[in-house]
Amino acid sequence: MAILSPLKWGSAGFKKLQQKKKVQEKASSVGSMVAYNHLGRPVWTPRNYEALTVQGFRKNVIVYRCVNLIARGAASVPWRLYQGEDELVKHPLLDLLQRPSVLQAGSAFIESTLGYLLLSGNSYIEFVRGSDHTALPKELYALRPDRIKVIPGFHGLPLGFEYSVDSKKQVIPADPVTGESDILHLKLFNPLNDWYGMSPIEAAACAIDQHNTVASHNLALLQNGGLPSGALMVNQGKGPQNALTSDQLDDLRLDLQKIVEGQKNAGRVMILEGDFKWQEMGLSPKDLDFIEGKLLSAREIAQAFNVPPMLVGVSGDSTFANYKEARFHLWEDTILPLLDYLADELNLRLGKQFGEDLRLSYDIDAIPALAPRREEAWAKVAKADFLTLNEKRKAVGYGPVENGDFVPGITKIGA
Repeated sequence: MAILSPLKWGSAGFKKLQQKKKVQEKASSVGSMVAYNHLGRPVWTPRNYEALTVQGFRKNVIVYRCVNLIARGAASVPWRLYQGEDELVKHPLLDLLQRPSVLQAGSAFIESTLGYLLLSGNSYIEFVRGSDHTALPKELYALRPDRIKVIPGFHGLPLGFEYSVDSKKQVIPADPVTGESDILHLKLFNPLNDWYGMSPIEAAACAIDQHNTVASHNLALLQNGGLPSGALMVNQGKGPQNALTSDQLDDLRLDLQKIVEGQKNAGRVMILEGDFKWQEMGLSPKDLDFIEGKLLSAREIAQAFNVPPMLVGVSGDSTFANYKEARFHLWEDTILPLLDYLADELNLRLGKQFGEDLRLSYDIDAIPALAPRREEAWAKVAKADFLTLNEKRKAVGYGPVENGDFVPGITKIGA
């Protein structure tokens, strides 16, 4: 990957770029205040990405399911390229999105890009141009967000991006006036940070902790044969003279562990000799209502990702009539807005490099879950008796036909 190759860009390079660029009148009046405390120095991300990923993705099935539903769903949608109103079937930009690099196909690249965005609130795409840095991008790479720090520049725009792997660091510069760079930074809205986005995992942190805690408790309980924590009370009311010695207590504790702990001892009967009493400590799962609490946490996690709870296996959710309707709303409310955001950013930073009049979009008709919306639109168009045949065809995405520019049932003038 080109980003791992050495890049000669140090403080001298920054100074040269600063001298070369002049302040434009369009610069933000408060941008310099935003950058003041961190100008020219990398800004650390506000959250630990590894902790978010491990606790919120690797160890939580609800987060894992939500991220995969959104990222893989978006990655399955074909991209389209338009020049004005005309669709281009063949173009270098389409080839680039179809095969961004030797490491990934197009769908895997989109899945990685959006997966990083959902997990960290930030996603970074590198444009690789080869040896000629002025040429069009030839490869695209989705970079791990925990390896990148934003270097603030003038007027609230990045001066560059620092990429770190172990002890090696590399800076990818950005134009401090226009923001142009070979790094495209995607980020979700964060009301308290000027440089980094906020992950849905942060909003769902308490629910994720609760869900993980219940799962860990249930696992420990099962591994202990379903026995809750408790205390074995010995020689009750017999006085200190009959108390067990430290060695006797240690032996008793070991014997008790061998008898009752572990999956193999589940249901095993324990017979005690002498004055012993088992005292349960802690509340039972029934008292704590763990199952309902776990479902509530799962529902809150799904809501943070804007995923219908029904799609992550949460029962009892009556918002949607059926699974098909839930999938429709997942696309309508979550995946399509994310694709719109990605398309806008790619058009702004990537598409215009291939041509000012080019526009990237996605094929919404290729999404099976949105079939009800298409059928409803077609039915409305079919009933619109005030439209010409070609107007109806255009409304549903088809080209004109000969003799289609008249309204059926109305005699053409001069006929």
